[in-house]
Amino acid sequence: MANSSHLKELLYPISSPPFLLQLPSKTNPSVAQWWKTIEKYYHLANSKNTLSLNLGKQVLIQNYSLGKSLTQKQIVQLASKGEQKDAINVVLTASDVAVDGFCVNRCGTHGASKGAVINGKTYKFAYIWVGNSETFCPGYCAWPFHQPIYGPQTPPLGAPNNDVGVDGMVINLASLLAGTATNPFGNGYYQGEADAPLEAASACPGVYAKGAYPGNPGDLLVDKTTGASYNAHGTNGRKYLVPALYDPATSSCSTLV
Repeated sequence: MANSSHLKELLYPISSPPFLLQLPSKTNPSVAQWWKTIEKYYHLANSKNTLSLNLGKQVLIQNYSLGKSLTQKQIVQLASKGEQKDAINVVLTASDVAVDGFCVNRCGTHGASKGAVINGKTYKFAYIWVGNSETFCPGYCAWPFHQPIYGPQTPPLGAPNNDVGVDGMVINLASLLAGTATNPFGNGYYQGEADAPLEAASACPGVYAKGAYPGNPGDLLVDKTTGASYNAHGTNGRKYLVPALYDPATSSCSTLV
């Protein structure tokens, strides 16, 4: 998938060991700061618990071996190409690939599947799928970088990496990663019903900064050179828009700006 480096670099600040390092103040607010809210969920269970991720291998499938219209079962099949134990396998589909439910009621999803059998014990792995909505529904899955399909018709904001589809994927990947880290197997932290849970990020829809309201993402930072809107710094000078997270310590949606 084109520009997958943007998505990979989103994960660098929250993987170990970089996540453990304090970023220079000039790069704040940062993706690493955003991730620290997720750590609070682990501290609720045990004050000594810590959360760390290691970025694993990348598998690039360019020949559309399963076609350009995928079922949920095929998404799990693709996810199973990754590690089978203690893993979150992420499947990213290109802008010309359709997936069941994509653009209808979801921009991505997360779940779990049976993994490897080691010493007679069957392990599970978690997985995330996120689609590139540039072709099919940027107004649904890449807002606020595209005119919304529904609701107040506010002008779209500039995408920080100059790619509406991929910058939309960043938002959805961040949201689903937060949900997976706090509720990987469906029995973790969530609000509401288990089959339609409000998780760490999905509990704060459409909120990206203070002052947000329906149709307005909030008072975001603006790059003086490009005019792009963002709320977090990443590695290699990248800028991102990441969603607000429900803070269990304050029972409210927490934003970086």
